[in-house]
Amino acid sequence: MIPNPSITSRALPREVTVSRLLAMSTVFLALSVCARVAPGRAATPSPIPASYLDYSGRDDVLSGGVKMIPIETPKGTFHVWTKRVGNNPKIKVLLLHGGPGFSHEYLEAVDSYFPGAGIEYYYYDQLGSYYSDQPDEPDLWELPRFVEEVETVRKALGLGPDNFYLYGQSWGGLLGIEYALKYQQNLKGLIVSNMVGSIPLYNEYATKVIFPEMDPTVLGEIKKLEEAGDTQNPRYMTLLTPHHYEKHILRMPAADWPDPVQRAFKHLNPKVYVPMQGPSELGASGKLVHWDRMADLGKLTVPTLMIGAKYDTMNPEVMKKMADLVKRGHFLYCENGSHLALYDDQKTYFDGLIRFIRNVDAKKF
Repeated sequence: MIPNPSITSRALPREVTVSRLLAMSTVFLALSVCARVAPGRAATPSPIPASYLDYSGRDDVLSGGVKMIPIETPKGTFHVWTKRVGNNPKIKVLLLHGGPGFSHEYLEAVDSYFPGAGIEYYYYDQLGSYYSDQPDEPDLWELPRFVEEVETVRKALGLGPDNFYLYGQSWGGLLGIEYALKYQQNLKGLIVSNMVGSIPLYNEYATKVIFPEMDPTVLGEIKKLEEAGDTQNPRYMTLLTPHHYEKHILRMPAADWPDPVQRAFKHLNPKVYVPMQGPSELGASGKLVHWDRMADLGKLTVPTLMIGAKYDTMNPEVMKKMADLVKRGHFLYCENGSHLALYDDQKTYFDGLIRFIRNVDAKKF
């Protein structure tokens, strides 16, 4: 799942704005390797609806699309932040960020693609994340409570089976699977990005594939720091950044990581992340350590896209198997991507993601 490096944030200019994208006529069509998508069944491109920026009648106009949604918990009522972009009654995508405890910010790459495809989408910071309330209540950081939180957000945003696509990246993919297993009747489509259906399989892949690729001297020093509980030592990140993050998280020099990614890392809430993920960046050891839903994926009948990447910390072969296990599954493979393939294999990633959404909307499968 998404790691926790201490990387200094530095602002970078956003080169593409939503308004500029809406003026473009390019439709993103090329799809990478997808399981069970027969040739000739691609969705027909459709122009951006003239109503995409028509927000008349919306109750979030005053706030620029932002809604603070109340979440009832055993510890009281708190609020989570959401922000809508666009208007499309048939396609509404709720974005679940990774972590746990990250923010939506690193997902802002969708601004360069979804508006041009006429897709309405919602950013959302889960409870405990930067834009939402951050109660210091350890008992709240449990998977079933997060599932119910997503359902509360869905209801508040008015999303339903005729338009509701749930997208989850990393931990967000795990949360998306859990939500779908309980509430798939509310979904039109599900996207699981860079998250295998089993934490034990995630840890196994790290041990058998990721670790052997690392310099053994470096790995040994990292392990010693973890065993000593000294992961806040600057040396820990000095070792992890070039030897792990730049190879398996985002395949570019960390100093050049895009501004949305750097902001998300800067805004991580460790009080959520560490109890659930664990302190190690080379595997999971927290509350989620035994999570495994591989045997339950066959219960999912909603159209589902699994997105894997060659250099990811998540085994892409397992993600391909997951696409076969669900009833209406499809697999997108990012040949040049890592855990954040939405950045380091961006065109393949978004071409395939948009194609899937359009095919579901057009009832192509």
